[in-house]
Amino acid sequence: MTTIELSASDPARIAADAVVIGIAKKGDGIRLLDGSAPVVAAYGRTLRKVLTTVGATGAAGQVVKLPKSGKVNAPLIVAVGVGDDTPDAEALRRAAGSASRALTGTRRVALALPATTIEQLQAVAEGAMFGAYAFLGYQDSSASDTKLPVKAFTLVTEHARKREAAKALTQVKVMTRAMFLARDLINTPPSDLHPKEFADTAVSTCRSLKLTVEVLDQRALARGKFGGILAVGQGSTSPPRLVRVAYRHPKAKRHLALVGKGITFDSGGISLKPPPQMDQMKSDMSGAAAVLAALTAIARLKPVINVTGWMPLAENMPSGSAQRPSDVITIRGGKTVEVLNTDAEGRLVLADALVRAAEESPDIIIDVATLTGAASIALGTRTAGIMANDDDLRSQIHDVATDVGEQMWPMPLPPEARASMNSPIADIANIGDRYGGMLTAGLFLKEFVSDETPWAHLDIAGPAYNAAEPFGYTPKGGTGTAVRTFVALAQQLAE
Repeated sequence: MTTIELSASDPARIAADAVVIGIAKKGDGIRLLDGSAPVVAAYGRTLRKVLTTVGATGAAGQVVKLPKSGKVNAPLIVAVGVGDDTPDAEALRRAAGSASRALTGTRRVALALPATTIEQLQAVAEGAMFGAYAFLGYQDSSASDTKLPVKAFTLVTEHARKREAAKALTQVKVMTRAMFLARDLINTPPSDLHPKEFADTAVSTCRSLKLTVEVLDQRALARGKFGGILAVGQGSTSPPRLVRVAYRHPKAKRHLALVGKGITFDSGGISLKPPPQMDQMKSDMSGAAAVLAALTAIARLKPVINVTGWMPLAENMPSGSAQRPSDVITIRGGKTVEVLNTDAEGRLVLADALVRAAEESPDIIIDVATLTGAASIALGTRTAGIMANDDDLRSQIHDVATDVGEQMWPMPLPPEARASMNSPIADIANIGDRYGGMLTAGLFLKEFVSDETPWAHLDIAGPAYNAAEPFGYTPKGGTGTAVRTFVALAQQLAE
């Protein structure tokens, strides 16, 4: 994996293949950001004029490359735009990510971006590292033509020798490993990531971190009466699983439960999806990937809190044994569900896992899922929806997500929409009114959590998988959405 270190040296004199500076829009021109002064001095005072001449505007994500001049040691100077003249942490994070991606194939890069505060330092480091991602495991004949991510970053900052900076850099390295784990899982072809393989990955990954791992196979699920997971998985030749991963701190006084949807491939079942974009349904386990990845980071950072992760895993396939529209299934705990649409399967596996998670009496339960296409229609492809039975928890998650750079937006759970899921033969139907489908899905899940337990539901259907071109530090494919929010929330609750 890419490495990163801090240095207080002159960025113009560091042994690197490229040096990155930041530029912002200012009136009709550009402003060179903090950190660039030594490079400007070494290049000559004409640097800003040269950048303007070659078309640099400071627009967010714009990358302009210049050959070295003057006394700059690196053969390449890279100016990356941050947009507004006063960039926040996320603007710096995205700028560093854009530069990181643009320098794919480069070995050593010096970062002379703003890092005058610990917050800025961490944001720049995160952006650079998150942007240095590639999923290369399935290339053979084309491997020799593929440029690799930046091998090593040197981040220039006056705080290089401070304890707070070292702590921030440790956080960045831990989070990078977690983000890449989630992305790798999401990007893995479903032919190689059935429920069993996902569970095996959880076991091998977590045991080395001293996390407790428990896997329920098909027989154990039947004994435990997990009707939702079993029903969704019964159409596949690859049986379902339920994975429980537990992190415990001896001084913890609070317990957070995380539940992640893990449909390793979603064909829609008998209610078959249309063919276009079905290939993206390998990402329908993004929620489970986020939970597993977050647990690995939490285990390494050791916040004073107990965290339990639940990953209901199944493959939703059409076959002679698949569940049918009009079937009635019984969720763990006894509530019955009339299945009107087998493509509304994520809420069925989550219902089982939510009931099981609640049995351990956690202080907070949060589930995360690529649950509804309606979420993408309502919020687009970069923003997740937050629904909750507790206003304070919903606000807290929104604030934490914003701080770490994950776009999430509070959404309601209108009680009047619950009636659309009434069933004449069961306690509830698995779909309701097609209008506001994201909200009715949240209301369905709410049925399986006690009102006394603060609970939130994150619908990450939009941002979990980026089918468009890369941007900032976000690659094409799996993104790792919700990993950073979960880790930051656990740390906040611990404090």
